[in-house]
Amino acid sequence: MTPTADRPQMLVEDFEELARTAPDTVTLEFIDGKLEVKPVPDGDHGAIVMWLLERCMQQRPELRVYPEQGLRVDGYRKGRARPDGALAPLDHFVGQGEWADPDGVLMVLEVTSPDPDTDRRDRREKRDGYAAADIPVYLLVDRETCSVVVYSEPDGGTYRIRATHPFGAVVELPDPVGITLETEKLKDYVR
Repeated sequence: MTPTADRPQMLVEDFEELARTAPDTVTLEFIDGKLEVKPVPDGDHGAIVMWLLERCMQQRPELRVYPEQGLRVDGYRKGRARPDGALAPLDHFVGQGEWADPDGVLMVLEVTSPDPDTDRRDRREKRDGYAAADIPVYLLVDRETCSVVVYSEPDGGTYRIRATHPFGAVVELPDPVGITLETEKLKDYVR
């Protein structure tokens, strides 16, 4: 039997216990009723996250990009996701524990990995989970297509707007983010 939203692989409470006791070398997520193992990022992946972190702090110093902050995406099948970054006000996650409420998160970002599950996970399931959690902006840095995809205006569990920009373009992240990304540097992080 294939796990689905109606027939999840396990209870969310069981997942949280498993994630809490997993070794540090493994990052677990619970997406669309299924246990997911998030791939270990490579050096280029980390460089992209740091590049985005720096851009956000330069333009919006009152905000922070929190790498790997666990989020409860309950609106989407009682999921638990660890985006590569969550943009929120300074100290937003203080006292929230391992799986924080997504309210107040302005943007989540994901950087694709060269694994066979990235299409399903980053381009579809996580996108839908973030939309269902009403996170205003989802930024996907897609290394396979050499593009930056900006999803915005969540409505009824989907993002109404999708804008795709090639690496090298100037990308305006919509409100409430309000950050401009000059993406030429991203070309250096693709192999």
